[in-house]
Amino acid sequence: MHRWAISEREYARHEARRGRRHAYESLDPARTALVVVDLVPFFYEANETCYAITPNVRLLADVLRGAGGVVAWVVPGDPGPTTWAREFRGEEVAEMFRRSGGAGPIEGRLGPGLEAHDGDVLVEKTATSALFPGSSTLHDELRERDIETVVVTGTLTEVCVAGTARDAATLGYRTILVADATAGRDDESHNATLTTIYRTFGDVRSTDDVLGLVAAGCSVGT
Repeated sequence: MHRWAISEREYARHEARRGRRHAYESLDPARTALVVVDLVPFFYEANETCYAITPNVRLLADVLRGAGGVVAWVVPGDPGPTTWAREFRGEEVAEMFRRSGGAGPIEGRLGPGLEAHDGDVLVEKTATSALFPGSSTLHDELRERDIETVVVTGTLTEVCVAGTARDAATLGYRTILVADATAGRDDESHNATLTTIYRTFGDVRSTDDVLGLVAAGCSVGT
């Protein structure tokens, strides 16, 4: 698990601006979606932190689903052999990433220990962000379900997770990135990304924090 942290300076900056540390101090579970980005075998093989975060991702999914929320599983799709990927990554690596999401039904392509349930959203993305226009059907799926809060987890923190979180904020979703349910290359990259998201795009919370928000939201609704 990453040793994650956001500096007190960053917390103090927002506390001075908005009068509180966290942007989102409550949520409506029924209008909340857990978005799990790229937790597929390809990335587990490259990054052992994926194994460490899996119990948290699974717990968040079970609890939010049980509270009436939405769980969305996002896996890499095959965009085809693009000129950009060949030029930027080189032929061999471009081909490797093109096939990183695996083949077959999406529910069978999730990483070890993860399981989609009936009613979950299953999408492929063909860009870094699952919410970049034309990348996937995720935005349409969330709008159909009247989602207002997006809780982002998965890998890599600094690439597809960050891209999805940034676009979620741009689209007007209340965006929360879960610090101990995301996996980056290393602690330094992970924490730099957490700081950027917290500073400019959304909230950064722990798994326990999000579970507490879900529980409190359920209490309000009873």
